[in-house]
Amino acid sequence: MTSSSTALALLAPPSSSPRNWIHHVFPSFHGPDVRKTILSHIVKEFRSKGIDLFIDNDIERSKSIGPELVEAIRGSRIAIVLLSMNYASSTWCLNELVEIIKCRDELGQTVMSLFYEVDPTDIKKQTGDFGKVFEETCKGKTEEEIQRWKHALTEVAQIAGYHSKNWETEAEMIEAIATDVSNKLNLSAPSSDFNSLVGMESHMTKMEPLLSLGSDESVRKIGIWGPPGIGKTTIARYILSQYSKDFQTSVFIDNIRRNYPAPACSDDYRVKLDLQKHFMSQLTNDKDIRVPHLGVAKDRLKDKKVLVVLDDVDQSVQVEAMTNEAWVGPGSLIIITSQDQKVLKESRVDHIHEVDLPSYVEALQIFCIQAFGQKYPNDGFREFASEVTSLVGKLPLGLKVMGSYFRGMSEQDWTVALPKLRSHLDRDGKIASILKFSYDALNYEDKSLFLHIACFFRLEVVHIVESCLEKSFLDVRQGLHVLSQKSLINTEDGRIEMPKLLIQLGREIVRQEYPTEPGKRQFLNDAKDIAKVLSDDKAGNSSVIGIYFDHNKEITSSTCERAFERFSNLQFLNIDGECINPRSLNNISRELKVLKWSEFQMTCFPSSFNPEFLVKLEMEDSRLEKLWEGNKPLSNLKSMSLSDSERLKELPDLSTAANLYYLNLSHCSSLVELSSSIGSAINLQRLNLSGCSSLVKLPSSIGNATNLEKLDLRHCSSLVDLPASMRNLGRLWKLKLEGCSKLEVNLANINLESLNDLDLSGCSLLKSCTESSTEIEELDPWRGRIGRIVLSGMKKQVSLLPLVVGEHLSDWLLLKSYHESSTDIQELVDPWTRGRISGLKFLKLNGMKKLVSLPPLPDSVCHLDAENCESLERLDCSFGNPDIRLNFRNCFKLNQEARDLISLTRTNDYAVFPAEEVPLCFTHRSSGSSLMIRESSSADTSSRHVRSERERNKRRKKLLLLLRSRR
Repeated sequence: MTSSSTALALLAPPSSSPRNWIHHVFPSFHGPDVRKTILSHIVKEFRSKGIDLFIDNDIERSKSIGPELVEAIRGSRIAIVLLSMNYASSTWCLNELVEIIKCRDELGQTVMSLFYEVDPTDIKKQTGDFGKVFEETCKGKTEEEIQRWKHALTEVAQIAGYHSKNWETEAEMIEAIATDVSNKLNLSAPSSDFNSLVGMESHMTKMEPLLSLGSDESVRKIGIWGPPGIGKTTIARYILSQYSKDFQTSVFIDNIRRNYPAPACSDDYRVKLDLQKHFMSQLTNDKDIRVPHLGVAKDRLKDKKVLVVLDDVDQSVQVEAMTNEAWVGPGSLIIITSQDQKVLKESRVDHIHEVDLPSYVEALQIFCIQAFGQKYPNDGFREFASEVTSLVGKLPLGLKVMGSYFRGMSEQDWTVALPKLRSHLDRDGKIASILKFSYDALNYEDKSLFLHIACFFRLEVVHIVESCLEKSFLDVRQGLHVLSQKSLINTEDGRIEMPKLLIQLGREIVRQEYPTEPGKRQFLNDAKDIAKVLSDDKAGNSSVIGIYFDHNKEITSSTCERAFERFSNLQFLNIDGECINPRSLNNISRELKVLKWSEFQMTCFPSSFNPEFLVKLEMEDSRLEKLWEGNKPLSNLKSMSLSDSERLKELPDLSTAANLYYLNLSHCSSLVELSSSIGSAINLQRLNLSGCSSLVKLPSSIGNATNLEKLDLRHCSSLVDLPASMRNLGRLWKLKLEGCSKLEVNLANINLESLNDLDLSGCSLLKSCTESSTEIEELDPWRGRIGRIVLSGMKKQVSLLPLVVGEHLSDWLLLKSYHESSTDIQELVDPWTRGRISGLKFLKLNGMKKLVSLPPLPDSVCHLDAENCESLERLDCSFGNPDIRLNFRNCFKLNQEARDLISLTRTNDYAVFPAEEVPLCFTHRSSGSSLMIRESSSADTSSRHVRSERERNKRRKKLLLLLRSRR
């Protein structure tokens, strides 16, 4: 073992401190080229992801950049150089670039390049049109200045960046850039998760050979094994943050053992379906995803390269239901963390990485990071830090908690606290004692808040907890801050997270208060204790304020109807399943603040139920037809979810629910209408009605819910109209109308100014603004901030689409204009032929089986997909984009002129069309099953040398011409 003195010698403070960055990103760009086009969308996407950009609107431009701009460049973690045709016309831009390259070399600044409609070779060599612009700028400049510019241009051109011509849509490119930047910021920013395990480099040295990250063929399944608190989850999160950018999609399923426990009957098909639904909902970020069979994951992932992390698995059935090597595409990586090596072996992992305890030096560093905010002790505290580290041992969680306990203490405070710590840990030296010591150091109110979270509120939304406890604590928010500062909880994403060991500690503390008399405790979590208390009809249980249990069959519906009668102070109740007699709700406490009861079996609440103090009501997958009769007090209600209650026919009167901010009625398929009282929910922010297939209309009073931000109406297949009052929803930024097949979408009834995300796919009755409003110029619907629009499956009114979208179609981040359901279209008519959509880049027409001809199309089109257009005969157009992709697969009625046009179109990408024989223009031929095409020897060997393997593979694919013969 390394001695304490040696360890302290190794922890000498570094000579310099890490750099503090002022901005996330500094963009260098030529304003006239990009400010109103791609840059505006980049800014919007970055801000939606919380990425801070420095924009120099208020800086007066001159020939040289001033100290304010130099400071902004040097203070940015990442610089993005947006290279456009006229970038080099500005000495300002060129001088910015010189400074950026200097910051890269001297400060380690990350530099990214984006080539917007320019060739990187022209940038590097200052040739072509870009070179002419640069040459003009150089006139009258000194040779030294010109050489600085040339060097900077050459350097930035050699950075592997984003090339706009390689992307089907700007949307996809911008999203990829934003994700890339976000990943880079996440990795460069200090993270408490990663700091808590100092020896990450040594772990990764051992793990990287197991991960086989360079392989694009096999699927790897890796296990991470070790005791609680040692850092398994931290290692898995680090791998996700470090490598997720190399995968098409990634997902982290947290704390499976507690969040998604599997009962003893692990072969139950429904159990596996539930587990897979949890997995797919997190992967797709769609809570309402349907998983009718266990093949859904395979169907969705079989062609995708994915990174999956399953954290804290304790049964192999959890792995079997959530993911399998055969379900995902080549190159995928599955990581499983578990305390149980047997479970990992049953899950047939390829390798198991055992997480070792850190060395003494690493343990001391972990403690010091929490206690002093650095990897070494402050002057005068070295012996103190060494002793605490020796007492606590090497478990990272214990070191982190104890470091937080000593943070900010004076030397005198340490002197007083150390004897108490020595005495406390001398008892057994186990992690429970270490964590208990930190708990004991809290004041009475903070201890109580800790126990409330451990026993009931873990993973709850912060403001719900604040509302539930505001009358029981002096300052809930301050208490949460204290617990967070002590590393006992984490509230960074708006929810309260608590480590598993601390949950166990809190629940054990509550249990030990009355080990043989559970009815005298504040909280009940153990199923056997709950069963005992509920079945005892004599003992008083007024001490119990919270009951939380789930996924357990040890409690049956044999509990009597008066089971809760003796719980006079019950405030928090969470029941999962049919394990309690539902009629016991007759005698529930009037003090109830949280009621969560899934699979509730009654059709209506008893008339005696009083929701006056209720803050959260969650009755998912219930048999409810209505909640209750009449008007009840709901002034404290903030969140209500009745999702998947397929028999629900009506909502209660919400006229007193002024503080309701979240309402989820998804898949309440019997719900015909919303009560007009919905307008009284003036603070409502999120309303989910997806899958309410019987819902015919929305009440006009919904326009009074002016704080509404997200409205989900997907697959409301009976919905026919949206009220005009929706124009009042000035904060609505997400509107989902996918699959509303009967809905006549009148865009004049929607406030488009605030919308950022609009999904109209499958809304076949689209009305244009010109039909529905005489105020078209005033309305100008696409003047707003819409960043994503989906319009797939538009069966009718196709000619109206360009009128709706306007002239700047390329501006919108996602457009799938026509899908296979568009079978009735025979021709694309005016205004396609009038160039009204001159920015169109991506046109998808597949499955339009009656389409006979294509009109002239703008040269901006770079991807035309007309697969399975069985009646297509004529192409009254030409293809002027050298990077166009053409797909006319299965268009067997194309006349010879059309086929000649396709085969003779010069493209740097590919063209697909049917033929009975190989055309004469195909110079590369073979009668066998394969064909080798040699690349031109004149290719740039230097650039080919530096191209990554992935890019080389991509280029080889572009050389393939897919030819299908009719049989």
